[in-house]
Amino acid sequence: MPPSAPAPAPAPVAPPRMNAVAQLRAGRTTRRLLQLLVGLVGYGAAVMTLVESGLGTASWSVLTDGTARSLGLSFGWATNLISLLVLLAWIPLRELPGLGTLLNVALVGFAADATAALLPRPEGTVAAVGYLLVGLVALAFFDALYLGARFGSGPRDGIMTGLVRLTRLPVAVVRTGIDVAVAGAGWLLGGTLGVGTVLVALCTGPLVGWFLPRLTVRV
Repeated sequence: MPPSAPAPAPAPVAPPRMNAVAQLRAGRTTRRLLQLLVGLVGYGAAVMTLVESGLGTASWSVLTDGTARSLGLSFGWATNLISLLVLLAWIPLRELPGLGTLLNVALVGFAADATAALLPRPEGTVAAVGYLLVGLVALAFFDALYLGARFGSGPRDGIMTGLVRLTRLPVAVVRTGIDVAVAGAGWLLGGTLGVGTVLVALCTGPLVGWFLPRLTVRV
């Protein structure tokens, strides 16, 4: 019998570091740009689906809420402050920004606002749980989709990808650790923590870890 073809090499646990120029020259640009845009818009929609469920938001939203309450800031100003601090944390992690970093800031909030305007409020507990579960899976899927386009991470995802490369730990472990720590810090600062937040914090990491190798574009 003829020897079987070798199995394809597994995708990296996190997309390799590339500077902005290398990202644009890496090839398959049209495919990757489309994947980036769909991923970012879908991510914003998923975030708002979780919010609309009324059962708890993502971990970073809890931290933003807690920061706003403790410092007397608006939610928007607290978001900007956390984004700045997160970007400063990129320096020791040697994380490189790219087109995806800029578009993350520009598109995710817009997509979330558009979803809030279009998505009807859930009626009853069953609908709310449905929103929570759909939002959870969509959050992980679209997060992995835009990261897999290899145009750079958003500010908060850069912490995850940087730590994955630094520690060589799986995405699931690193992402779960970050989500739990961020949600806990937000709660200690006075942020609202729902049962859905706990579920999202514990499940997003494993889901992103499963989706990311399957959605990363090979160049």
